[in-house]
Amino acid sequence: MNDTQKFDVIIVGGAMVGSALACALADSGLKIALLEKHQPTPYAQEQAMDLRVSAISIASQQLLEQAGAWPTIMTMRSAPYRYLETWEGNHSNLIFDSQEMGRKHLGHIIENRLIQLAFWQQLSTLDNVEIIVGDSVTNMQSVMDGYQMRVGERELHCKLLVGADGANSSVREMANIGITAWDYAQHAMLININTTAAQQNKTWQQFHASGPRAFLPLSGHKASLVWYDSPKRIKQLANMSKEQLKQQIIECFPDRIGEFDVEASGSFPLTRRHAQQYFKPNLCLVGDAAHTINPLAGQGVNLGFKDVAVLSQTIKQAIEEGQCWWHIDTLAKYQQQRRPDNLLMQGAMDLFYLTFSNNNVGLRLIRNSALKLAEKTNWGKNKVMKYAMGL
Repeated sequence: MNDTQKFDVIIVGGAMVGSALACALADSGLKIALLEKHQPTPYAQEQAMDLRVSAISIASQQLLEQAGAWPTIMTMRSAPYRYLETWEGNHSNLIFDSQEMGRKHLGHIIENRLIQLAFWQQLSTLDNVEIIVGDSVTNMQSVMDGYQMRVGERELHCKLLVGADGANSSVREMANIGITAWDYAQHAMLININTTAAQQNKTWQQFHASGPRAFLPLSGHKASLVWYDSPKRIKQLANMSKEQLKQQIIECFPDRIGEFDVEASGSFPLTRRHAQQYFKPNLCLVGDAAHTINPLAGQGVNLGFKDVAVLSQTIKQAIEEGQCWWHIDTLAKYQQQRRPDNLLMQGAMDLFYLTFSNNNVGLRLIRNSALKLAEKTNWGKNKVMKYAMGL
């Protein structure tokens, strides 16, 4: 069609992972469209903290720095943390300290929206990237040389279509890519609190048979609590007043928080999904569109950023070598690098979840002994820290 607008790459989904990919590919010279249905709310210092936050690893920070987005985040809000502590029973505390790795911190806790805004600010300075906001993709069709689709009143064409549109990906569905999926027997509640204590530099997590309870520091006198439990219990908590919820936190969380007030809360189910393949001709998936993971270790978006790094590097290498960068062979190289790593992390988190989500006395003794042993074994701790940091 004569009025069809042509792009090299169209990325459906402009949240953290999709916008990161647009930034990572921007210096390739490709013409890129980033499609996002919802415009993120601009940042203002007086705004309340968002409920959705991510623990950004050192490797993810490096990706943000390379994209030019990190300085923008530093002008907004973030909470670096040096320590990560986890335990179940008494004297089974396992503590990770970034200084054991010669680093100032293990990562940063940052609101998801602020990460997206930082990427979007960088993208707004680029001539070869267009952000299209507000319209959904309809009539997506595979054609001889790519994909044709309708977005609002516009007809678009691309050589490579990327689904970065989340766990319920419409791109994945329209491409008829199957998934392996199940729901965990837990939901999670996110609770933002105001604390009398100043910003802390430690994130911690205590395990219970009903699910872990975690503390994530936020900037200023703020923190995020994460409460995993049965769907029935989380529903009960969600129906409580702020004062009632505060009393439940005092009763059920470790006595480490100090004086606090509940600011906001929200809940969601825990699900596991993995696409049976990450690509088809002229199409690939990244981030939650390809895989979701139990959030126990806070690795979700970090795995998505690893997808971005590998896919962008694979495409740019193909361009440099004069190869067909959108060809199925190029996309297969991306899948070969990322799918096994994502499967490994999903499996590890499932094993962790199943090991700790029960009251078996013998297993409880074994897992607490394992935590104590791990605390005394620097080699093992350093291997775990290095992987979590993406190094």
